[in-house]
Amino acid sequence: MALLKPHSLQLPVAPEAIRALKVGTPVLLSGRVHTGRDRFHKYVADGGPLPDGLKIEALFHCGPVVVGTAPDWRVCAAGPTTSIREEPYMARVIERCGVRVIIGKGGMGPSTQAACARFGAVYLQATGGAAQVLAQTIVAVYSVHFLERFGAAEAVWEFEVRNFPAVVTLDATGENLHARIEASSRERLRILREKPDDQGRGRSA
Repeated sequence: MALLKPHSLQLPVAPEAIRALKVGTPVLLSGRVHTGRDRFHKYVADGGPLPDGLKIEALFHCGPVVVGTAPDWRVCAAGPTTSIREEPYMARVIERCGVRVIIGKGGMGPSTQAACARFGAVYLQATGGAAQVLAQTIVAVYSVHFLERFGAAEAVWEFEVRNFPAVVTLDATGENLHARIEASSRERLRILREKPDDQGRGRSA
């Protein structure tokens, strides 16, 4: 099967461009991205006040390793964290913060799927285990929020990324590639279990 050509996605992005992205599309993301992990998601979902003017178009599920001091920060590692941990909070975060692009690994569940369809957002699967490589796409660190409250790993860092590689696995129509693959895998497993062995017995017998 031929590989799809990566789609260049520049932030900020028009709503219609987000809705045009389909599952399975590789993208190279450029623009401003904010990080956020468990403590931030719960804080937002619980109604915690946000800094004036904070708008998060792209939210990266990531606890980056950042060294140095402002304004000379340097990101050494920026790998995706497991997104499903944020499933109880993600829909509310999308609504409150204006998130249109979520980046993480492992996919998300039905609540986020519904919110992506409602608000026009997509989920991008980033490569796990490549934190140092992904950090090379970060060309600037602009600011950090909630550093004292949440600590460095859980703070909201604002990065400029250039050609950050990822794949659309949950689109704004509600299509969920992770759920599709899981359903296909379960069906294949069912067939294998029911397939007769050399003695004519079902494997599940």
